[in-house]
Parts: sequence; C-alpha cells; structure tokens
Amino acid sequence: MRIVVDAMGGDFAPKVNVDGAIDALREYADMEIILVGPQQLVEKTIGEYADQAAYANVKDRLSVVDAQEVISTEEHPVMALRKKKNSTIVVGMDIVRNKGAEAFVSAGSTGALMAGSMFKIGRIKGIARPALTAPIPVPGRTLLLVDAGANVDCKPSWVVQFAMMGSIYMNRVMKVEKPQVGLLNIGVEEAKGNELSQQVYALMKKEQPFEFCGNIEAREALGGVCDVLATDGFAGNVFIKNTEGTISMLFKLLKEGLLGSTKGKIAALLAKDTFKSLKKQMDSTEIGGVPMLGVEGAVVKAHGNSDARAIFCAIRQAKVMVDGNVVELIREAVTKLDVGDAEE
Repeated sequence: MRIVVDAMGGDFAPKVNVDGAIDALREYADMEIILVGPQQLVEKTIGEYADQAAYANVKDRLSVVDAQEVISTEEHPVMALRKKKNSTIVVGMDIVRNKGAEAFVSAGSTGALMAGSMFKIGRIKGIARPALTAPIPVPGRTLLLVDAGANVDCKPSWVVQFAMMGSIYMNRVMKVEKPQVGLLNIGVEEAKGNELSQQVYALMKKEQPFEFCGNIEAREALGGVCDVLATDGFAGNVFIKNTEGTISMLFKLLKEGLLGSTKGKIAALLAKDTFKSLKKQMDSTEIGGVPMLGVEGAVVKAHGNSDARAIFCAIRQAKVMVDGNVVELIREAVTKLDVGDAEE
C-alpha cells in the first residue's frame, strides 16, 4: 500500500509530517509513504530532525517527490490549483490519480484539498459531489456528520449519496455492523423541515443500501441516537461549528466554576482522572483527520495545527480506508441507490 503525504501541509510542516510518516512506517510494515514537497528541504528535515534510528529501519519504504510550490489557506482554491501546477497538493493528487498510490493525506488548505479531490483525483462514477465528513464523539459511539461543509447548496439525491457513503465508512473504518443513518432536521416528523429536507426524507425512506432511522433534531444528535447524520453542507457546517463552540464554552465554564472556590478545587482534584479521560475522548489528535468521501482514492484532511501524532493518525485512517475497500464499496453501492431520475 502506498500513501502520499503532503510534506508542507499544516502549521508545523515539514517536521511533523516527516515524523508522522516515519512513525506510521514503523507501525505498518505493509506501507510505503511518498512525501511530496521541496526535495532539498524535506531531505534536510529528515537528516537533521528525524529520529535517525527509526528512519534507518524504514528508509527503503519512504521516498520524496519534488514539489516546489505550496498552496496557502488564503488563496482561492480553484485558481491556486490552476496556477500552481508544481504545488504539493497538485503533484500529490496526480500521483493518486495515476494509480501511483492509493491515498493522499494533507494538513494543508481545505478548499484546495476539496477542489483537488474533485477535479484532480476525480469523482467516483455516479457520485454527484464528494462530501467532507466530521467524526464527533458522542455517548457510546462516534457520530459521523456528512456533509460538513463541502457542498453548501445541495440537491436531494446528493444528500442521499452522503448518507450512503457515511454508512459505508462507519461500517468499514469504524467497524459498526449496521450503521444507523439519520437526517438532520428541525423535528422528527416526516413532514418537518424545508423543501430539501422533505424531499430527502422521501428518498431515504425508500429501500436504500443503508439503515435509515428517520429525522434527527440537532439537540438529539449528540445523544448517540444514530451513527451517521446526513445533511447539506451549509447546515452541517453550522452544526459542527456550533458543537465545537458549545463544548469549548462548557469546558471554560466548568473550569471557572471549579476553580472559583476551595470546595470546587477539591472536587476538581477528586475528578482529575475523569476530566483527563473526557479530554482524551474529545481530542481531535487521535482522530487525525476527516475523510473526503466520493473520490477515486482515500483522501484524508488533517487539521492545520496537527502535530506528529495527528499526522500519524491521519495516515492510519487512510490506511484503514484502503484496507476496508471504502472506494470500491461506494462505487458498488451508488448503483443501488433509489433516487429516481435525479440529475447531478
């Protein structure tokens, strides 16, 4: 298995990307990694900063492909892809498109990664739009939100495809036997929601290659009532950002409340292990990144502030996607969807 890693993606590139890649190669003997970036800089980073003992054991499975340009988060994604033909994202995705590797991992520009996934690697035949996902830890399970912001204006058939792709991911990567798929809505009744939601519901209640459990209100979604939460990218992005803000606020209020009195400090000390466990569950580092579903390759977007552990986890996630035949299963399942005569 070959995985391409954008050596220049993220705030702490290229060191953390090099370290994460070496750690992944140490863990998985069946893996080869191609680092894409300015060759001299990447090789210098390996020589000066990497764990040389660890590198010596994996160097025959680690290669560097030269790419002198980097697409920044401030650039217009599509224009940058056109202008910077020698950027790490373009060169890396060309390798995947040409079957030189099965997966691509980057902590770089989200917009460029989404656009590149669609226009460089290409969509799976039958998939109208690739979808960005967001795994969220909830009681007793992981909730996968699809779409998390890649497609803000959607057709009903697209959301049904998001649901199908999310179900396959949860089954093959997260090992959920029969993932329950819910539709994000403002009420649980069938007639609730805007026109898009009602049309999506009508399609989802047909016989589809996934388990549909009905409409899910935002306040119920975090209670662990489903495994996949399907929605358009606009509502999905609002949902995920509101969730992140709420969690951050609650932790801040809890800290202020506990440290504001002697009794609170004693309670905080007694609950220290519980808080550590809770913080670990919420740690995005262990998730590593979010998959882009619907393209002809395993694409994982790592967070921009990823450290070496997060890069390792993103590579691990890409590996599990390849091992689980996620792309092949989506290709097969899209032909089984019942969305009428919907057009892309």
